[in-house]
Amino acid sequence: MAAFLRHGVFKTGRVVSSKNVLLRSFATKAEKKKGIDRKVGPKIDSTAQSLASKGFLRQQRDYFPPADVDSKLEAIFQAVVGSTDISTELTDLNQKFNLFTQCEQKLGHSIPNSLLHHMKTLKDVQIFYNMPVDTRTPLERMKSMDLPENLNVQYEYNRFNADTDTMFGGKTAFPKSSTIVTGLKYKDKYKGQKQPLPIF
Repeated sequence: MAAFLRHGVFKTGRVVSSKNVLLRSFATKAEKKKGIDRKVGPKIDSTAQSLASKGFLRQQRDYFPPADVDSKLEAIFQAVVGSTDISTELTDLNQKFNLFTQCEQKLGHSIPNSLLHHMKTLKDVQIFYNMPVDTRTPLERMKSMDLPENLNVQYEYNRFNADTDTMFGGKTAFPKSSTIVTGLKYKDKYKGQKQPLPIF
């Protein structure tokens, strides 16, 4: 119950608190009119909320497997497990820990906690370390793509500023919209502009 009070979210999106948690499993007439059905149990959406608050990508490092990644993995497998057969199952936890530690030290890339339970055989480890990790956004990836000739992408966009954009006397096409820069990364690069409300 305490975990629901701290982290819980109903399927309807309501945050679980001590005020709206009731210990009955049926809905009242007022709740049925609103479409609330208490027969459906509460659903924890903490992972979805975490992804929504962190943005597009999780905090990861770029990883591109080296050309000799298979030979390095075979050497690690032979030294730690004693076999290079990729169908060998990883049942000993101490051996599994030593294997992942050696792979991280030799290849500079660690297995995230969310994938540790998937590493059941040496083949799973080999597949993971042969998979590149690209943390660029789709817009940044377009810089290295062969785009069509009729497509022009402006990567460095322009923001309106009444002090510098004097083509129309410093007047903007959107007088009620302020351009406020909130990100720390772009605060020094782009200047914000707060528009005064027009007087009619």
